[in-house]
Order: sequence, then structure tokens, then C-alpha cells
Amino acid sequence: MLNIGILGVGELTEKVVIGLRRSGFAGRMLLSARNHERAQQLRAEWACDVMADNQQVVDEADVLFLGVRPDVVEQLSREVRLKPRQTLVSLVAGVKLDALQHHFPQARAVRAMLSYAAQINQSTVVVTPGGEPHEALLGALGSLIVLEQEDAFELATVAACMNGWFYYFLYDLQRWFVDKGLPHEQAAQLVMGNMQDCLASARHQPLASLEALGDAIATPGTYTAAGLDVLRQNGATQAWTQAFDEVLGRLHKGA
Repeated sequence: MLNIGILGVGELTEKVVIGLRRSGFAGRMLLSARNHERAQQLRAEWACDVMADNQQVVDEADVLFLGVRPDVVEQLSREVRLKPRQTLVSLVAGVKLDALQHHFPQARAVRAMLSYAAQINQSTVVVTPGGEPHEALLGALGSLIVLEQEDAFELATVAACMNGWFYYFLYDLQRWFVDKGLPHEQAAQLVMGNMQDCLASARHQPLASLEALGDAIATPGTYTAAGLDVLRQNGATQAWTQAFDEVLGRLHKGA
């Protein structure tokens, strides 16, 4: 049975712990003690062990998850010494494999990207490079995408940001309906339900392009087409492209 160590107990690594436990993972979960309150809560609710320091986490773990801020990675690397070829799964955005290998030369470095939906085992999980045992662990958190090229992983990082943007997009849609008099809960159901309808339909027709599915609905003369014209004329679709380019540019600058 594998032992998993968490270096940096924050929001995202908390979701990983919860998702792994919900998936049936019964091995030890070893937590660094720096975020004491969150670590103690995970210990009480999800059968984790809070260790005295980061080195003890490293010493007793087979696989490590790294969840600290990018500016803390170098400092942490001075505090610990990993075992030879110990798998280190980094959830730190923007820190590339060569930088991880520089900071943790003993490690078998892996990068992963996932969302808070990992806690309910419904996250899209992107990993580079592939291999075991990390693929099996991460696959339990949702739908696994293995990328062998790190450049492709950077694009997946943009997609992970998109996950957060969707919440604001849906909120803006919900707010319009509320402003027009629809109750808050019903407005949320309406917005999320229509989004779910699109996703379900697209998944049911994997050979059809997303554009073709949209064209089948937004036919000339329909209300859908009229609204789509307004969105395009006001630069709604271009704004998304600009946001993608901004994030990707920042990732490249930080490389």
C-alpha cells in the first residue's frame, strides 16, 4: 500500500486528499503541519497523519504532492531531501519540469493540473509525463489526460484558468435573470441546466464539432442566431481569446 505525502496543505491539495479518500484509497496520508488548522481538520475527517515537519513527510511517503506557492518552492527545496527517484507530483502552476528537477534533483518530477472538482472525483486531470503510480492516483480524481509534451501542458494550464472563469461567466448570466425578476435559485438552475444540456449533447455526439452543434441551433432567423450576432459584434468571443493569450504569455515569461 502506497503512502502519500502532502507538502503544502492548501485548498487544492485538500481537495486531492478528500478525492483520494472518497475513491477508496486506504494508504497513509501524511500532511505537513505548516497550515495547522486545515491539516488538523483533514486528520480528523479523512484519517490523515500530521507530521512534525516536511522532512518527515518525505521520509515516510512513497509519492509526494507539492502544493506550495511558486515563490516558496526554492525555500522548501532547501528544507528537504527526497529519496532517489521519489515521485514528486507538482500542482504548482508555472513551475516547469526542469526547474523542479533543479530544486529536487533526487525526484522523479511530474506536473499535474486539476480543479476543485477533484474532491468529488469529477475533475479533468492533466499530467505530464505519464507513468505509475501517479497515473492511477490522479485517475481516481476524475478524467485523466496524459500529455507527454510539456508545451501541451502549458496550454492545459490555460484551460485550468478557464475553469475559474466559467464561474464568473455563469454568475453574470444568472444575475441577468435575477435582475429580470427570476428567483436566485431558479436562475441558477436555468443557467447551469442549459450548460449541462450542451455538455451532455456534445459528449453524446463526439464526431460532431462543437461549431457544427452550435450551427444546428443558431440557424438564420432564430432568436439564438440574433443573440449570437450581438455577442460577436460586441467582441465577446474575442475577449476569451485575448484572455487565453494573456495567460499563456505570462506562463511563457515565467518559464
